[in-house]
Amino acid sequence: MTPENLTFSSQGTTCAAWHFPATDDGLTTATGRPVVVMAHGLGGTKDSGLAPFAEAFAAAGLDAFVFDYRGFGESEGAPRQTVSLPGQLEDWRAAIAAAGRLPGVDPQRIVLWGESLAGGHVLSAAADRTDIAAVVSVVPMVDGIAAGLHATKSHSARELLKATGLGIASKISEARGRGASMIPIVARPGEVGALTVAGALEDMLSIAGPTWRNEIAAHVTLELGTRAPAKAASRIKAPVLVQICDFDQSSPPHAAAKAAFAAQAEVRHYPGDHFDTFPGKPFHEPAVKHAVSFLTRKLGAEVTTSRQARRPEGSAVELVETSAPTQGAHRG
Repeated sequence: MTPENLTFSSQGTTCAAWHFPATDDGLTTATGRPVVVMAHGLGGTKDSGLAPFAEAFAAAGLDAFVFDYRGFGESEGAPRQTVSLPGQLEDWRAAIAAAGRLPGVDPQRIVLWGESLAGGHVLSAAADRTDIAAVVSVVPMVDGIAAGLHATKSHSARELLKATGLGIASKISEARGRGASMIPIVARPGEVGALTVAGALEDMLSIAGPTWRNEIAAHVTLELGTRAPAKAASRIKAPVLVQICDFDQSSPPHAAAKAAFAAQAEVRHYPGDHFDTFPGKPFHEPAVKHAVSFLTRKLGAEVTTSRQARRPEGSAVELVETSAPTQGAHRG
């Protein structure tokens, strides 16, 4: 199940991607196959738990295009391990364009899938576009202020003040040309890190791939405070699925629910924490099943309409029933 390695350019920087071709033609129309563009959350890389999702989508009839942001994983770009929210949105736009150029893909049937930080990115990236066919937003981080307030439930005031101080110091250091200060992406409660809730370190390590590094520029704490993709949700024209873990300690569930309401989204709830939809976790299979079912229903309706439009006048109408396929093997 080895995907094809591809590259594309974002703002002049080469980014790395995987291409999983569809192994089923059930969603193919005369104009081609749909393609789902996918990326990870905070500091995540494409080799850290995303392949099983991509494989399931490929088995359902979508090509999958999984990419690393500039400065992370196998993508080029400097400074390394530094999150820029506007920069990552530019990477999404470049990845969408690259995915739409894949052989046999319909560039007007692009699907966006993202989790955590990327769960917010997909809402922003989809807004005001007509080439986005569907959006799947998993445990999305959509509101920086809400996330800050949510963090007070699992962190002391001293920990939050320390994180803010480290972020300010990092930003000053970078501005003076000395480079950003680095902190772990995940750490244990009470330690310095971007995500320090109970279980986050162990959960991330369980899916981490060989290109993932447990470090990030400390001023990410300031960057996330400006996070507001929920404001874009009402401008999405495509159908949206939002998958929420009700005991999420990292991305506030109530903020995700508000964004889902604004997008008039279909919502699925899981009684778990932030990482619990990933491979090996209790709600991975339900989350995959629900996403595949959502996409086959929404995109399958387009297939039926397309086939009826090509039907010779006076011929019988063939009724097509779609269902969520199970995960299966596919070619890379």
